Amino acid sequence: MRAEGHSGVLTHEQQARRAALGSFVGAVVDWYDFLLYGIVAALVFNGQFFPNVSPAAGTLAALATFGVGFLFRPLGGIVFGHFGDRLGRKRMLVLTVMLMGVSTALIGLLPTYASIGVWAPILLVVLRALQGFAVGGEWGGAALMAVESAPRHRRAFYSSGVQVGYGVGLILATGSVSLLSHFLDDAAFQSWGWRLPFVFSIVLVAIAFWVRAGLEESPEFRENVEGRGQTPSRPPVLEALSRHPKAFLQIIALRLAELFTMYIVTTFALSYSTSYLGLSRELFLNIGLLVGAISCVTIPLFALLADRFGRRRIYVVGAVVGVLCAFPFFMALEARSVVWIVFFAVMLANLAHDMVVSVQQPMFAELFGTAYRYSGAGVGYQVASVVGGGFTPFIAAALVSMAGGSWLPVAFYLAVGCALSALGVMSIQRHRAD
Repeated sequence: MRAEGHSGVLTHEQQARRAALGSFVGAVVDWYDFLLYGIVAALVFNGQFFPNVSPAAGTLAALATFGVGFLFRPLGGIVFGHFGDRLGRKRMLVLTVMLMGVSTALIGLLPTYASIGVWAPILLVVLRALQGFAVGGEWGGAALMAVESAPRHRRAFYSSGVQVGYGVGLILATGSVSLLSHFLDDAAFQSWGWRLPFVFSIVLVAIAFWVRAGLEESPEFRENVEGRGQTPSRPPVLEALSRHPKAFLQIIALRLAELFTMYIVTTFALSYSTSYLGLSRELFLNIGLLVGAISCVTIPLFALLADRFGRRRIYVVGAVVGVLCAFPFFMALEARSVVWIVFFAVMLANLAHDMVVSVQQPMFAELFGTAYRYSGAGVGYQVASVVGGGFTPFIAAALVSMAGGSWLPVAFYLAVGCALSALGVMSIQRHRAD
């Protein structure tokens, strides 16, 4: 996969494009695998793996296993970040995509509670933990490979493929479940149909492995770490913590708008609308397809605008949209108005969410030095995933249960998270934010 240029050496532009493609393809695989679990957990896992509890408790248990993956993401960020800062970004990216694909395929082959009893939920949790460990190392490597290979004035655009991969992964995950749900009756889907999308992950992994195996190491890593010998004497994560402790808190605050908007729209609302409002599961599966498709356009578009007009401005607008749409989204749900449900889901997922994620890769990466950037940005990103993402569907479901079925606490939870993100971006020095 090296046929560019008269000398056989990649130009800067060619390498930037190839790095962006490699980051995008791997992100598609990892997010397909990771999001597929959340979708199926909301529909199937309560009955297949937690059958001896009430339906409400089974749903909470299934969503809790969804959150387990997030608990292991910081560990993945530490381990893959450590070796990524010392050995390079490329090697870790190949490992993360392989580990994610294998653990996902095994979930599709896992016996249920009826077959092996308590071992079924235990093994489910273990495989979910491996998924979290793998994706914990994915974002840092994919983001840095794209950012460090891109021209400085187009870093948001070239690295936006990492987040577009999320949208494509969401389309594939939601689309596969939606197709099976449409063509299979409920009994067949619950029995064996849900397994097929997990096993299909093997095909995606093979494609991603082929693309990533042909990547070159990022030029910034080669120049600053390999060329100048800037490898830190301490573990890179400790170096990042000691030099930039504030940056970790900033990343957590900045990710709240992203995590709350997406997981409440695509995961929690699916469970809430079917359990409390009697809406069909196909509605939110189709909404997932819609917002995923739109994000393939909006994320790179917002990234282009951020490169031109400043990342901070794009981010603040997105967070404010999240605040303004939190209550109307749930009001539309309560009214069972499909048109308004779709409208506000798009506002939250494709304006609020996509505007903030379009600038995260360069914004977070530039908070840390090259020699410990994989660890710093990667671990900060994954810790934020635990704090603001992994248990968001679970917390939202618990808030609804404590409020007797009312959505008001969840809407408030969403609005406050977006407001904190808007404040968080203002705390970053302007030359770094923009």
